[in-house]
Amino acid sequence: MAQRPTNSAHWRDSARTAKFFFIDAKAAFPIFLFLIHIKLWTFILAFTIMVFFTVLNRFGYGVDVFFRIFRSMLAGPRKIAIPWWTN
Repeated sequence: MAQRPTNSAHWRDSARTAKFFFIDAKAAFPIFLFLIHIKLWTFILAFTIMVFFTVLNRFGYGVDVFFRIFRSMLAGPRKIAIPWWTN
């Protein structure tokens, strides 16, 4: 019987979100932008974005869910089923 190597990950772990320490990897992207352009204002911007997304994650919302909620807020409450160009 073949055995799995001890350092291989199980297939069920593939659905976990990628994390950079305790921060979601998508929210850690501003760190990369800060490292490209090291200035005080980019540090402050990256830090505030990371804190914002960390707070979202603490309340149970991911970055994807936040962008979906934001997009639905921009679209408004009325959803029209017929495209405007077919009238």
